[in-house]
Amino acid sequence: MSSFAQQGKDEEEIQPPQRPPSPPPHTTFAVRGVHTPTFSAFRPRDVRITSTQAITHVAWSCEGKKLAAVGIDRMVRVFHPEKSMETRSASLFSGAHSDEVDFVAWNPTHPELFCSSSQKDRRIAFWDARQSRHIQQYTLKVSPVQINYAPDGRSLLYVSSGNQLFFMSYGKDSDDSTAPAQWSPMDRSPLTASSAMFNHTGDSVILTHMSEHAIRIVDVPSLALRENLAAHVGGCVAAALDPRGRYLASGGFDSIVNLFDTSEWIAARTITVCEQAISDLSFSHDGEYLAIAGAGNYIDICATETGVPLHRVPALASSPKVTWHPSNYVIAYCGQTKLREGGPAPVAVISLFGPGL
Repeated sequence: MSSFAQQGKDEEEIQPPQRPPSPPPHTTFAVRGVHTPTFSAFRPRDVRITSTQAITHVAWSCEGKKLAAVGIDRMVRVFHPEKSMETRSASLFSGAHSDEVDFVAWNPTHPELFCSSSQKDRRIAFWDARQSRHIQQYTLKVSPVQINYAPDGRSLLYVSSGNQLFFMSYGKDSDDSTAPAQWSPMDRSPLTASSAMFNHTGDSVILTHMSEHAIRIVDVPSLALRENLAAHVGGCVAAALDPRGRYLASGGFDSIVNLFDTSEWIAARTITVCEQAISDLSFSHDGEYLAIAGAGNYIDICATETGVPLHRVPALASSPKVTWHPSNYVIAYCGQTKLREGGPAPVAVISLFGPGL
């Protein structure tokens, strides 16, 4: 084997994470009667799409039967993983955007409703998966980089490329009762944030900023500061809320993941399994497992109650997004392979990892 080939092989080899000290016995799966999946027996399922662009975001519908993917063009692709993940079987939604779509979010109360956004055309489009044409399109004054629904599905937030937070709501125009309900911007002073999400009840918003070390939690609708949690040495770039409401996870450029106890807002534990900056976090449907995506070509799965690393999933590329299925132990993630000297051209990637794939 040539020295170049050997070097390339060494670079692609994914090292197992270092295990932390043993956790307290009462937090272990055995004592709590939790039967953990055999993650090491699962194999990734990778979908490659020829493109010069990356898949930038993937999202599950609320019932978990559909997976939306965006990033490579002006369309939203909706897959039905239980039937097929072949690209030709995906439903295509186009006509609302004049440039690349880079974010997608599903309405948490309806399995057919979702919205998409594009930084370049400054639009948010609203869709019903039962029809190919968008049901509403709204052009903003800023470039949206992230969109998230409130738990009731009747309001949403979006964060701009200028790191400002804005809100929209769904309803009828008070001046015209005969007009159909529409999405429209809410009159609130913008806050600074590079990512944002509602809590489970919708009465507060969790904010992170890539140049700030703390996580902020503000009340809704007053936007008054409720908590300011010191979290990272570098910027804080990712956050996720445990479905049980027990923990808030944060990830930063410092490669550290912190888990905050939401009853007292103290750091319950720190996960140091990753060697590179964190890009995204996601809890499993039961809150037992945390998936961590970062700058490395892998996804780490850790136990929430102990912080112990359970499995490192090899990935074809670093992933800007990872998300657990809403009811199964399956994660979806995405990205784009890198160009290597003498190797194939980069491709966009959508990947699934879990049982029965």
